[in-house]
Formats: sequence, structure tokens, C-alpha cells
Amino acid sequence: MLGLARRRPDAAKGAVPRPPRGRSLPATPLMMALAVGVMMAACDDQGKPYVEIEGGGFIFNYRIAEAFYGVSLRPMRRLEPGTVLEVVFENPAGGEPYVVRETVNAARLSYMLRTPGLRGVEKDRPYRVEVRVLAPRDGRLLATYQTTFKSDLDQSVLPEKPLTVGPGYTPNPELEAK
Repeated sequence: MLGLARRRPDAAKGAVPRPPRGRSLPATPLMMALAVGVMMAACDDQGKPYVEIEGGGFIFNYRIAEAFYGVSLRPMRRLEPGTVLEVVFENPAGGEPYVVRETVNAARLSYMLRTPGLRGVEKDRPYRVEVRVLAPRDGRLLATYQTTFKSDLDQSVLPEKPLTVGPGYTPNPELEAK
């Protein structure tokens, strides 16, 4: 050869030199066991509640003359698809409570369950809500959680008839001046 030095392909101007080949940390059985232990501890949620009550309360929709209340739930551990969240809402008008159920979907991060339209809501009165978590296959009760919600308003603030009807908030023809 004529004395010309061959350049390595990675030795271009400004190139960062490659680190030497080989492992930077030896994979010992102790390190592997430690990593597996940390991962399993992160997955262990047996001590956590199934769900957390994030919030809830009463909603008064003046335009459609309707009040309802609901509860927002956040799963705190992995819930198997098919698990049922059942919420029992006290009925402000008395009588049978409202029971609302929703089946768990693995992709959801929170659930909002609510009553149908209500009558008889009283200001500052606590209304009981019970959340039940039911097993997917046999409906066995896994856990229950209870809370109460109070309304800041009385049902009397709502109009007797809806002010609007339909999806476009069309004025209610029953209330038109005669």
C-alpha cells in the first residue's frame, strides 16, 4: 500500500465514538431476581380498594326542568372485564332506591353513574349512595363503599315544565304566550 491509512466508517468528523462492545452491567441472577421482585411488588394491589369515589353530587338542568345526581368512580386496581359496578341511590321522593349498573371495560379510567330525572330533592339533606363491586362470573359481592351527597338547591327552583324541548333547545311551545 502507499501508506494511506484507512478510516473507520464511524470516525467521520464530529462522530461520537462507539462504546466498546459488550454488556455495560453484568446480568447476574441476583440482579434479575431483584428486577422481578420490584415488578411484582408494583403489580400487587391486593391491599388497595377496588374503586375510589372521586366525586359526585346533584345537577339541576333548568332548561329541561330536571334534576339528577350521580357518582364518579375511579378503579384503583385492575378490574377484570365483566366486573359490574352497581350503585344504589337513595330516592329523594321516597320509595324504592334507584339502582344503576355498569359493566367494567378494561380501557376505561373512570366511570360516571347517575340517576334518571328526580323529584323531591331537598336542600341540605344528605342522600345515601352505596357503591357495590360485583364479580364478573357469579355476581358475588367483592366490596361496598358508602357516601352521601347534599344538594345546595331545592327542587322548587326548577320550572314546572321544561323551558326548551329537543336537541336544539327549541322553546317549549306549551309555554308560548297565548
